[in-house]
Amino acid sequence: MKLVVLGCGTSTGVPRIGNDWGECDPKEPKNRRSRVSILVESKAGQRLLVDTSTDLRNQLLANGIERIDGVFWTHDHADHCHGIDDLRPLRFGRAGSIPGFASKETCRRLRNRFDYVFAGQYGYPTIVELNSLENLRILSGFSVESVEMPHGPIMTTAYRFEADNKSIGYATDFSEITDDMVDLFEDIDVLVTDCLRREPHPTHAHLGMALELGERCGARKLVLSHLDKSMDYATLSEETPDNVLVGYDGMELEP
Repeated sequence: MKLVVLGCGTSTGVPRIGNDWGECDPKEPKNRRSRVSILVESKAGQRLLVDTSTDLRNQLLANGIERIDGVFWTHDHADHCHGIDDLRPLRFGRAGSIPGFASKETCRRLRNRFDYVFAGQYGYPTIVELNSLENLRILSGFSVESVEMPHGPIMTTAYRFEADNKSIGYATDFSEITDDMVDLFEDIDVLVTDCLRREPHPTHAHLGMALELGERCGARKLVLSHLDKSMDYATLSEETPDNVLVGYDGMELEP
């Protein structure tokens, strides 16, 4: 099983428009961050995508991804879903639509905004067959579990994927650690977590909260993601324990 961090930046990316790098060293390639998305891959070559970030096309090209077996959404904020049209080339050559999953509320909001993706239009086929997560347990050889997390005033979905006797979790865009989250990620091999900045934030996890989640669930490896321009790769890497890794675009990790 393998994790690919397609993007690890905040909603504006790093650098921000205007070439604003903040505290990030522009000479360090790992500080150039696109919007967040991950891919998990099994030994058999099955691939699941989480979120269709605004930068999805470039992420798929950079990582040589030409096929997926399913797509999941955490929520409908623009940086997590507005690259949805880049799924069209992944539909080419398939016998049917790409299986897609999200919470009931996220499904509703995605259908309202991107109806053509889920219903076809003007003779174009449906790109994604969108379903609620309620009854999903297994997809393409992966077991899939999920819980809802507080993200300020809304909820977002956390995922746990298991295959080949290994586990990878994804918890982005949360503002509070719940017991359900700790239970979902208990003894997980790799956990990718929201970690916007060092100081507390009303809708995102900060460094202390990210580290707390990893400790409470006993994650063997913790990958920090959704990083803003204050989180310099080298500086942050020196601050964290050995089992905590600072994510970067294109990072590949096997549990």
